[in-house]
Amino acid sequence: MAHDEALSTLKNLVDICRDGQRGYLEAAEHISDSGLRSFFNEQSLERARYAGELESEMLRMGETDTDAKGSLSGALHRGWLDLSATIAGDDAVLYAVEQGEDVAKKAYEEALQKGLPANVEGTVRSQAQGVVSAHDHVRLLRDVKKAA
Repeated sequence: MAHDEALSTLKNLVDICRDGQRGYLEAAEHISDSGLRSFFNEQSLERARYAGELESEMLRMGETDTDAKGSLSGALHRGWLDLSATIAGDDAVLYAVEQGEDVAKKAYEEALQKGLPANVEGTVRSQAQGVVSAHDHVRLLRDVKKAA
């Protein structure tokens, strides 16, 4: 993989992580269940940590502009979360979080298929496992809540 393509891939993942960080915070504000609020806040911190790790990798690769703020689609998704949470409550919040996790999971899968430099691939692979775990946990929470 070319150096510039690797940097572009990492920047995309940083944007995804920043979107997730903000999305989980937004979800925590709208969820009524305190256990879910705690989980969402923990995941927000985890996504911030992921973004920091990726930004460190970018710096090691010579990139000086690592100030990612997230994506437009992430901002739109958070706006949709606000509206749907107001109308439909906790179920809508869980659904919106799962949708966000679907996007993150796909981005990590695509990044790992590109053949990142070996020194970066381990970090991305580890983070991808965390994203899949969070995704599966949110899906389980949504299914349990729906069945109740």
